[in-house]
Amino acid sequence: MEQTKNITDKDIQSLVGNLLRVGVYISMAIVILGGVIYLFDHGSEKIDYAVFDIDKVSLKTVAAIFEEVITFKGVAIVQFGLLMLIFTPIARVIMAVVSFFIEKDYLYVLIGLIVLSIIMASLSGGFAH
Repeated sequence: MEQTKNITDKDIQSLVGNLLRVGVYISMAIVILGGVIYLFDHGSEKIDYAVFDIDKVSLKTVAAIFEEVITFKGVAIVQFGLLMLIFTPIARVIMAVVSFFIEKDYLYVLIGLIVLSIIMASLSGGFAH
């Protein structure tokens, strides 16, 4: 006779906690790797902090970051690590929605989806221009 193990709230909390912890560690490792690569490539350059030129910023979109990451540019790897750090709590919200769905708690599924849509709207630029 085969026994099936029911997923408990404690199991889900443990899984979510591990997801957040691992996400932060992976993000940190990626940022450190990108910083080392950036310093190796640009460590001897002089930077003028008196003037900020927005046109020199090439990584303004997620797509641009992904295009530059595959070429191992340090600044793109740092920004990718920061994106990972931003998406870690988003993954937590997604996991919460899934766990509420498994528990058939549809009110909290709806609330979680509303929270997720607010987060996604704010990341995509929101409604203000």
